[in-house]
Amino acid sequence: MAQDKPCALISEVGGEGFIQEAVDIMKQHFQIITHQEFLQNPSLSSKIQVVFLWDNKPQIEPSLISSLPALKLIANGGVGIDHLDIAHLKSLGIRVSNTPHVVSNATADMAMGLLLASARRIVEGHLICVDPNTTKFPRTQMGFEVTGSTLGIIGMGHIGFKIAQRGRGFDMKILYHNRNRRSYEDEQAVGAVYFKNKEELLREADFVVLAVNLTPETTGLIGHKELSLMKPTATLVNISRGRVVDQDALVEALQNRTIRAAALDVTYPEPLPRIICQLLLNSRKDFYTIIPACTLLRTRDHPLLHLPNVIITPHSGTDTAATIVKMVQTMVDNGVAAVQGQQIPNEVQP
Repeated sequence: MAQDKPCALISEVGGEGFIQEAVDIMKQHFQIITHQEFLQNPSLSSKIQVVFLWDNKPQIEPSLISSLPALKLIANGGVGIDHLDIAHLKSLGIRVSNTPHVVSNATADMAMGLLLASARRIVEGHLICVDPNTTKFPRTQMGFEVTGSTLGIIGMGHIGFKIAQRGRGFDMKILYHNRNRRSYEDEQAVGAVYFKNKEELLREADFVVLAVNLTPETTGLIGHKELSLMKPTATLVNISRGRVVDQDALVEALQNRTIRAAALDVTYPEPLPRIICQLLLNSRKDFYTIIPACTLLRTRDHPLLHLPNVIITPHSGTDTAATIVKMVQTMVDNGVAAVQGQQIPNEVQP
C-alpha cells in the first residue's frame, strides 16, 4: 500500500460495500482500509483521516469515533444525512459531507419509473406474461393515464425540480409544495404552480411524489389525514425516506382503497420484516405439514409485502453505474479537501 497517501476507512469491497471501480477511484488519493482490516489491526486507527460512508456502513458509533483520533471527515455517499449527528460530530472536530446534485438525475428517473410502472401496472403485466398458467391476456388490466394528469411534488429541491422537468415531458400539470417558493424563472421553466399549503396540493394531484430530506419536521409528513385528502384514484410515490410516511396509515389507505396505489423506493425498515420458513433436513415433521404452516406464518410479514396495489424497490434510486462513479468522485474530492485543510465543497452544516 502507498504509505504516502492519507488513510481512509470503508466498509468493504464488494458485497454491501463499494464496487471495485469505486475503490479504484479512492485509491488514486487514499490508502484504503476496510473495516475488517481495521478490526484485525487496531494500530491503523491513528492513521485514518476520512471515513467513506456507504449505505450507513460502517456504522458511525461512539466507539468507532473514539478510536479514530485523526479523523477529519465523514464523507457520506448520497444526500440524506439523517443517520448522522452533524452537530455532535462537528463539536468533536469532525466534518460531514454529502453528494448533492450528482444523484438528482438518477433519483428523478427512478421517481418517474415508479410512477409509470404503477400507473400502467407494468409489474402486474409482467407477472401475467410469465405465469405458466397464462393462456390469454385479460383486457381488464386497465392502467391510469399519465399524459395530461396532475403531478404534485412535495419537496422542490434539486431532485424535485428534475422530477418536474420529466413530468413536463409527459404534458403533466405540475404542482409543488416546498418550504421556500422557487424563483419565477424556475416555475416558468417547468410550468409549476406553487402551493403554500400541501393539503390543497394533495386534493388536486393524481400523483404525489415525495422528494424531501428526512428531518424532525418531515418525519410522518404523510399520515392518515394527508392520505384521506388524496383522490381515490391517486398514487403516492416515495423516493425520499421511509419515515416520511406513516406506514400503518399507508397500509390502511391501500387496503381501504382510500388511494389507488403506492410506489415506494424506500420503506422503514429496509428491507421490510418478513417471516422466513426454513425446512431443516433433520426435521421429523412431514413436508406437507410444514408447507401449510409456512403459509400461515406469511401473514406475519409486513402487510405492504402482499398488497396488490403497491410496488416496492430496494432503495435503488441512485443505483446506476454512472451515478455511483460520480458520487464516489465527489466523496473523494471532499476527502482530499478535508485532509489538505481546504474548504470542503459539499460540507453539511448542523
